[in-house]
Amino acid sequence: MEAILSDKVLVLNRSWVAVNVATVRRALTLVYQDVARIVAPDDYSTYDFEGWIEATREAKSGRRIQGAAFSFCVPEVIVLSVFNGRFSKEVRFSRRNIFERDENTCQYCGKKFDRSELTLDHVIPRSRGGTSTWTNIVLACIKCNMRKGDKLPTETSMKLARRPIKPQWATRVGVKLGRACKPSWERFLEDAYWDVELKE
Repeated sequence: MEAILSDKVLVLNRSWVAVNVATVRRALTLVYQDVARIVAPDDYSTYDFEGWIEATREAKSGRRIQGAAFSFCVPEVIVLSVFNGRFSKEVRFSRRNIFERDENTCQYCGKKFDRSELTLDHVIPRSRGGTSTWTNIVLACIKCNMRKGDKLPTETSMKLARRPIKPQWATRVGVKLGRACKPSWERFLEDAYWDVELKE
């Protein structure tokens, strides 16, 4: 049951634009508090908490939440009743997100490695004024990191596979979805992609 309650639910704003991802537990709380409704993935009809229990009571497919007095399908999408903006989600500058951005790939030799075989490398070394920022840190395998040492890539004839930038995951509602993404989310994520504000 704990695994089910920790699963992910796509959150839409009042205009049906994807704005966040919540746990099943949080989504059910919002629905129970009457600030959101559950969206049926087949016809996009919406349900309050009691209505969803009734509508999915006899459903044969899908994962279920089983209680002493009720049983219902796990929701995958909810729509907020009031909120019509977007949640501002700043991508945190963290080791995990650097690994996500660089996809466990050494940015010098271009090979994928296990996380334990990768290090964080300052493109411009700290000893030469380099800072710990999105645009100056990349993943490097141990061999490439040793080869580069305390030099600039140009001084060792090493080239970056791609220029390091701050990730822009807003088109994926502020988070890297990975395996959390469900088929029932696709239509809404496509809308979010086309509706996101472009930077000049």
